[in-house]
Amino acid sequence: MLLCLTASHKTASFDMLERLSRTPDDVAPNLLRLTSCVQGAVVLSTCNRFEAYVEVDEPVTAAGAVGVEAVLEAIEQSTGIPTAELDGAYEVHSGRRVAEHLFAVASGLESVVPGEGEIAGQVRRALTAARKDGTTSPELERLFQRASQAQRKVKNVTALGRAGRSLVRLSLELADSRIADWSAERVLLVGTGAYAAVTLATLRERGAVDISVHSPSGRAELFADKHGIAAVADADYARVASRSTLLITCTNAAEEPVLGPEHLQAPSAPVAIGCPVHAPSTHARSQLVIDLGMPRNVDPAVAQLEGVALLDLETIRLHAPLEELQATDAARTIVRDAADTFNVFGDRQSVTPAVVAFRSHIFALMEAEIERARARGDEDGRVEQAMRHLAGVLTHTPTTRAHELAADGRGAEFVAALETIYGITPAADDANDVHAATA
Repeated sequence: MLLCLTASHKTASFDMLERLSRTPDDVAPNLLRLTSCVQGAVVLSTCNRFEAYVEVDEPVTAAGAVGVEAVLEAIEQSTGIPTAELDGAYEVHSGRRVAEHLFAVASGLESVVPGEGEIAGQVRRALTAARKDGTTSPELERLFQRASQAQRKVKNVTALGRAGRSLVRLSLELADSRIADWSAERVLLVGTGAYAAVTLATLRERGAVDISVHSPSGRAELFADKHGIAAVADADYARVASRSTLLITCTNAAEEPVLGPEHLQAPSAPVAIGCPVHAPSTHARSQLVIDLGMPRNVDPAVAQLEGVALLDLETIRLHAPLEELQATDAARTIVRDAADTFNVFGDRQSVTPAVVAFRSHIFALMEAEIERARARGDEDGRVEQAMRHLAGVLTHTPTTRAHELAADGRGAEFVAALETIYGITPAADDANDVHAATA
């Protein structure tokens, strides 16, 4: 049984999402240690959502409730957030709804900006991290692989990706109302990850040329050499920050703010050799700070400084555009179809051990009768041929019906009927072998 506990910009406050994002890597390993009924876990943590996808051993009584309780306990252990504080901040999807939710998330349909492209890579990295930690499972592997396939189809078939804008683009569009000439801006980029590369490319598209980079984790030189911009050393960070007119932070390398009032109010002083030197501004002091980090990279107190405007993720969400209805509708149709296919295949596999056990039972009876017929002189094989034909007829309808019931989510009825009529119970090992093979 699949479960998803999700806290997103639709259900949780920005502060709660920030707290959840601090130590997400520990949640899945803790979860598997807490209860034996959890077969696997993958955690997806982004700037706008925190989600735990869990496979629970279905025969356990109240498996759903046990799984949710385990996820909440793992979150509390990893983040220090009491379970009571999470009340109302999350939703739970189970069974057939899990696939549709993840496929929609991976396709950007649940993002602040519908169709934003960063989420697809984040979904793939979540699975990679689970593999590295040894917390994934065959069914979760299949789920996340199919999510990537659905995302690619949405991107290729619909206009959602072209209509949707990333958070980086949206934030810079919002900055347009404050910036007359991008080429005149003195830009400081704080961070060197994937968002930093996207931000740099988008800045250049808009005409920005005076761009420098600082890295709290010490990667500024490497990033700067790769992209042809200036690197800012730790010793010069505050001085360059105080002289910059546009500062964009997008680092996940620090749990505490990396930009505060003390940086923007640094005394004017010469910078070290090799560090970009910005000429003093000829107009009134004005700085725009864009915080794309999660947890937040900028101390909210900077917004209280004279001449400083702060644009953070919470503000950006308020300006997110309305969904492109036609593109979104087409994308959701693709997502629903992909989820249906995933669930039907999964349901068919769920009854496969029972079908195999049933057919094996019938064929064993048939072979016993054939041996008796041979002992009685069935030399031309006619009895054997008739017996094999009869076995095929007897197993065809129940096999077909089992798959039909599974497609309707009623596979358990076939398993129960098989046990009631024939006394056959599929072995757990057989079920695990089937899931492993199909994964």
